[in-house]
Amino acid sequence: MSPFASLSYHLRHGLARFFALLAKKWKTGFYLYLAGLFTVLIVADTAFLNIAADMKQAAFDTMVRYRLVVPEPDKDIVIVDINEASLAAMAREYGRWPWPRQVLGEFVEQIEKQRPRAVVFDILFSDPDVYNPDSDAYFDAAITATDNTFFPMLRLDPDGDHLSQIKPGMIPGVVALGEDARRDATVAVVLPHFAAALEGGRLGLHNIYPDADGIVRQYPVYRDDYGWMIPSLPLRVARQLKFPQPGAPQVLLNWRGPPFSYRSVSFSEVFADLTSKNKKRPPDEFTGKIVIVGSTAPSLFDIKPTPLSRMHPGVEILATAIDNFKHGDFLRFPDARIAYLLLTLAMIWATAWGFYRNTGRDKIDRLFGVSQFILVGISYASINFTTTYINLTGPVTLGLAYFTIARIYAIGAGSALEKSAVRAAQESGGELHGVLMLIRLGKQAGVSDASLLSDTVREKIRLEMGKTGNAAKSVEILKGQQSGLWRLFEDTLAISWWCAADDEGSRLSITRDIDAVQQAIGPLLRKYALAADNDIAWFIHEGKIAGGDGARDSWRALFAETQLRWSEARKEQS
Repeated sequence: MSPFASLSYHLRHGLARFFALLAKKWKTGFYLYLAGLFTVLIVADTAFLNIAADMKQAAFDTMVRYRLVVPEPDKDIVIVDINEASLAAMAREYGRWPWPRQVLGEFVEQIEKQRPRAVVFDILFSDPDVYNPDSDAYFDAAITATDNTFFPMLRLDPDGDHLSQIKPGMIPGVVALGEDARRDATVAVVLPHFAAALEGGRLGLHNIYPDADGIVRQYPVYRDDYGWMIPSLPLRVARQLKFPQPGAPQVLLNWRGPPFSYRSVSFSEVFADLTSKNKKRPPDEFTGKIVIVGSTAPSLFDIKPTPLSRMHPGVEILATAIDNFKHGDFLRFPDARIAYLLLTLAMIWATAWGFYRNTGRDKIDRLFGVSQFILVGISYASINFTTTYINLTGPVTLGLAYFTIARIYAIGAGSALEKSAVRAAQESGGELHGVLMLIRLGKQAGVSDASLLSDTVREKIRLEMGKTGNAAKSVEILKGQQSGLWRLFEDTLAISWWCAADDEGSRLSITRDIDAVQQAIGPLLRKYALAADNDIAWFIHEGKIAGGDGARDSWRALFAETQLRWSEARKEQS
């Protein structure tokens, strides 16, 4: 025997002995103890551990990536993309990025002639161009003449707030959330350098905060700093254009698809056409549009990981947020922790009760599988057909974890948990009274197609017979898979009862149990089309059983005697 085979053999037998000992001590109570342990862990996770949070995020990413119904990107949102092609094309005349601000000033002047609904810059103009002050002045004058240009500001680490001289009330568009707002607080924030941008007041944060795993799933609506509401850039656009404004401080983005889903035009091509005398592009290309000026060029490093891509351009994330705000279809994710907790506990305890009551492997597997499919289906349907994401990943995952452990225990400890006539006799002392009832199944019961008697059907019959009556008994189905003489016992249902030889009360109970089995076996076999009305055959025989070491030989002898008496009875009848 190879070392691997030897190790596998010892491992299997070791596990079998472990489960046998566990089953002998706890029996089916193990399932309830396990459910109790899961209950403690689930309550603790809901209260403060939050281990299931990562499961929910991974499930959300998968469902978003593979959902069937994906909202279309708004056709009135257009990205003027400072892509790699634009950087290369503009470099010949204007040098490397950043270009002189006059370039953007001319762009604003020309595009405003087409009356866009908004021009949103995803570019932080934080510092002056000391080498081109006239260029800065040109850009400042260009945006002064507009009332639809929007500019970002950058929130820095709050740890540096004490070093700042900017108070929230000094920032246009920032409002106090209540009377408790701190008037003396300062915030570390980078504002646009241009006076026209500050005076216009159309400012908003373009910070994007990923989740703990580094993936961007949510977009901030506003920040609450010292009681002041500092709006995000999408919220500032929504206010100006009268879009629905979310009440929550952040929203779960309803993605429109993978990167480059929005209509995008190259900045260099648009700029060349806008400043050309012989224009080739439509004169109303941007009329009524929300124009976002930003970059998808990897060299400018505005790339974020999202559920849809590890390299999602920040300008597309901004476009998604504005699109969500415009249509009010950002995803709501109700904080229903108590409801999820109760659902998880109900699922686990229902599964535990099914195992504890020995409902049957097939039935437990089927019911559990259906419940999991329904819960996953609800989550998947919610993200496809509604704007409320019902995240049932926690209940599904924890329920599956419980089911897996319980199923492993059921398989490993199955033989130890079953009532065994031989084992019961071995554990008893003195003389016993044994009763054996044999019932023929399959072809011997009149079934022409033996394939109908599947392992699943056999197990169902065995379990239902085990639940019939009240007396202690052992129910086994002999499959007759051996060759030779043992094939004579193929598909025989063997039910055995035992009690102390002088226990008349138990004997009477066994008699009543036999009557109950006789009443139940006919309808049960006909239920699975295993016998016609007149084809059900069984035989009952009883005798003395030795306790202790002689139990095995006694039961073997009783079985052989029962077969012999049944054969003789059939001959007499024929």
